[in-house]
Amino acid sequence: MYENFRTTDHWTGEELHCVWKGTVVAIATRHADATDIIFAVNGKPLTIAMPNTAWVDMKKQHGHVITDYAAAQAAGKYLKSIIDSGYSNGRDFYSMTVQEVLDNVNAVVKEAGSTGALPTLPVINDDVEPETYAGALPADQVNDIVTPPNP
Repeated sequence: MYENFRTTDHWTGEELHCVWKGTVVAIATRHADATDIIFAVNGKPLTIAMPNTAWVDMKKQHGHVITDYAAAQAAGKYLKSIIDSGYSNGRDFYSMTVQEVLDNVNAVVKEAGSTGALPTLPVINDDVEPETYAGALPADQVNDIVTPPNP
């Protein structure tokens, strides 16, 4: 879905390859009440900051939690939307509002069908699925029981 996608810059027509690279709680790195979702856009880092209060609001409003996979997908969907609408391609940092986080999380979960159907992370490379490289991943388990893969 949005952990590894290509789109075209609205103004320049340049094809952009966007790949999720990591999720960092920004309290530790920049003393912000946010979670940073980091992408490489044609190899250059770009950060989407998601306010941590969105996790609380999601739980209050819908009774669901925002998983790491859902957060990465929502940030990727947001990134694609701002690129498609003509974002300022010189910036390397964007902040989402709480409502944008909620809207994008709901959209990606609806698109996937469930949180369990969201693509797994990390993106190893374009030719290798994470499951092939890492074995069973937590979202692949049934009934929330995580069994480590056999060595």
